Amino acid sequence: MTQQTRDWAIRTVDLRKSFVVLHQAYGSVKTAAMNALRRRPRETIEVLKGINIVIPQGETIALVGRNGSGKSTLLSLIARVYRPTSGTIEVHGSVAPLLELGAGFHPDLTGIENIELYAAILGMRKAEVRSKLDAIVEFAFDAPDLIAKIDTPLRNYSEGMKMRLGFSIAIHTDPDILLVDEVLAVGDEAFQAKCFRRIEETQAAGKTIVFVSHDMAVVRRAASRVIWLADGSIHMDGPTAEVVDAYVSGSHAQAGEKPQRV
Repeated sequence: MTQQTRDWAIRTVDLRKSFVVLHQAYGSVKTAAMNALRRRPRETIEVLKGINIVIPQGETIALVGRNGSGKSTLLSLIARVYRPTSGTIEVHGSVAPLLELGAGFHPDLTGIENIELYAAILGMRKAEVRSKLDAIVEFAFDAPDLIAKIDTPLRNYSEGMKMRLGFSIAIHTDPDILLVDEVLAVGDEAFQAKCFRRIEETQAAGKTIVFVSHDMAVVRRAASRVIWLADGSIHMDGPTAEVVDAYVSGSHAQAGEKPQRV
């Protein structure tokens, strides 16, 4: 099948991911010294248990589920941060992972220098960075006092400013596939509205988006399809309203609460 005739962006077949955890026995200094040369107990934790999904090009998918259900691990596998333990995953197109905004930033470099560094990590060329530099800064910092800090070291930035800058750089890479992990609530209300407008532009351009969120209002607004993960498996996969309603009802039922519409 050629790229021109392929109608999917991401496909997984029996995708599994396990992590090995080493357990340390804690106690006195003497106990620690005695255990230093002993082999520590190992535990293998299977985080994803045979995930089969096909994500068409241009679709916006939300991954929902309780903490520990495997959402972020699946996103990291798509981003090639992790390798599968078994099974296959195919990703076609350029990818911009917004998994941890500003993960490549350096506190001693200025905002401009960090834009160049982070953009290079995300695959942008120098000429492309230069052509988009003003747009990146203006999107991230829409007030004169914030823009004035772009030539100062990042250690002077608040965490919110770093996240805004990271989001702006990633969104300006113009990827075929955008991966977003709990970062759609970056900044104040005005900046969030700007982020959603950019997401909508990305959708209108036919790009593929996969995002993780615990905010069902965000899921309802942005996603066309929802995959509900539970204990490393797909519990439900379908239209947004249908899956979110089931997820909210199930979550409240576990907590012994009456479900509310979100």
